[in-house]
Amino acid sequence: MAIYSKKIELNSDIKNLTIVEATIDGLLNDGLLNDEVYGNVIVASTEAVLNAFKHGNQNDPSKKAAIDILINENALEFTVSDEGSGFDHLSLPDPTDPENLEKVNGRGIFIIKNLADTVEFLRNGATLKVTFNLRVKELVEA
Repeated sequence: MAIYSKKIELNSDIKNLTIVEATIDGLLNDGLLNDEVYGNVIVASTEAVLNAFKHGNQNDPSKKAAIDILINENALEFTVSDEGSGFDHLSLPDPTDPENLEKVNGRGIFIIKNLADTVEFLRNGATLKVTFNLRVKELVEA
């Protein structure tokens, strides 16, 4: 059962990242996120939205990114969909490979995968579902 659910639709303008950041900050302030997971959620969610704006929607401000945030007692699910045709997430270059270290782009998905507990690529990669476990301490202690 959902404790919190919110849908946001944003034009693909980098200025709209502040809306995502403010929403995540609100979750922390309302006690729906703890400090342990907050940093991972804010970095991964902004990376996901940036990817939707830049790669999915080609920075076209007339195209939208849809964001769904769902929190239940165990997890936060952050889903971002863009209007693009998707991408092959399995063929992304490894940003830790020495030949890619100097490249400016190509780290977003890598960062998201390393911060989130699970990452799912839906609609051929045009939708990214990122999940963060919220009850880590209780599960470890049990």
